[in-house]
Amino acid sequence: MTRPFGVYIHVPFCASRCGYCDFNTYTPGELGSASSPEEYLVALRRELELAAATGNTRPAESVFIGGGTPSMLGLELARVLDFLRETIGIAAGAEVTTESNPESTSPEFFAALREAGFTRISLGMQSAAPHVLRVLERRHTPGRAIAAAREATAAGFAHVNLDMIYGTPGESDDDVRATLDAILSTEVDHVSAYSLIVEDGTAMARKVRRGEIPTPDEDVLAHRYGLIDRALRDSGFDWYEVSNWARAGGECRHNLGYWRGGEWWGAGPGAHSHLGDSRFFNVKHPARYAKLCAEGRLPVQEAETLSEHDRHVEDVMLGLRLKEGIAAELLGAGGVAVAERYCEQGLLRRVGSRIALTDAGRLLADGIVTDILLGEE
Repeated sequence: MTRPFGVYIHVPFCASRCGYCDFNTYTPGELGSASSPEEYLVALRRELELAAATGNTRPAESVFIGGGTPSMLGLELARVLDFLRETIGIAAGAEVTTESNPESTSPEFFAALREAGFTRISLGMQSAAPHVLRVLERRHTPGRAIAAAREATAAGFAHVNLDMIYGTPGESDDDVRATLDAILSTEVDHVSAYSLIVEDGTAMARKVRRGEIPTPDEDVLAHRYGLIDRALRDSGFDWYEVSNWARAGGECRHNLGYWRGGEWWGAGPGAHSHLGDSRFFNVKHPARYAKLCAEGRLPVQEAETLSEHDRHVEDVMLGLRLKEGIAAELLGAGGVAVAERYCEQGLLRRVGSRIALTDAGRLLADGIVTDILLGEE
């Protein structure tokens, strides 16, 4: 009960499927009559009631509604917050975020969400270049994300995030600069920048396999990351996690909860939860999810109990991605020895009693973590 506690709510609906996406989402054509937003909302409320009845939850210090495309629910998102207040509860001063697709938002939408109690908006921009959006199979126009960010700010949101993706085949450095220029023309206080990953089973993976588009180049990705980092830091942002930059006070508290080993209940189809040493995830299909909830059963598909070693691996893996790093005492002697070698190479640094990535080390974070954990075996 001493760890931060949040609630994640998964909205599984999308108007169309982006070519690179492997999230648990469904378009109207894929669902047919098997499920509807209203059926989903009824089931969601029931799951939150069942969650509260377990006695394993407490008022959420952060709430994050993701997907999918939560903004497809429109003003029904206010009902989702009502469900949460009436069941698990929302703590005073909680951060309450929803992801939104720029095309399904408006000034009226943002004003209503602000009034309902949302405190933070996260918008999927990805790129300002039309040809990059076409490769990604994004439906919004390049300027809509910027307009939406300004509308959210005008509605009173002090915390607004824009997501971007870099390394898309056909993208140039100038395309990345144009995206950054557009982002920096707004008053957003948070930027997430993710390198394109071609996930198995996606439309993009099939195109790569057929030779229609090339695989993202690792050297290009590293170069673009540096370009993004310099531009954001020159404009008053600072990195606090490998893929996330914020102005002072703009860090996403919900995601920090994940990275710092917090606990959360994940509600909705396919959502994952983490409570104490228990981790579990829900069934993925909305129709199956709704059926189980209607029967008064938690819609859990699979659960596991984390060992002390499992928790240690996660604490190191996630903690080292943060600028604050990890306490050196978290590592065994073998891990400390590996970390010291990386300090000598300029990839890690000592900050008092903590060990953290250097700027150069961020590009090799996954490999560094792997080597440290292997050194402890």
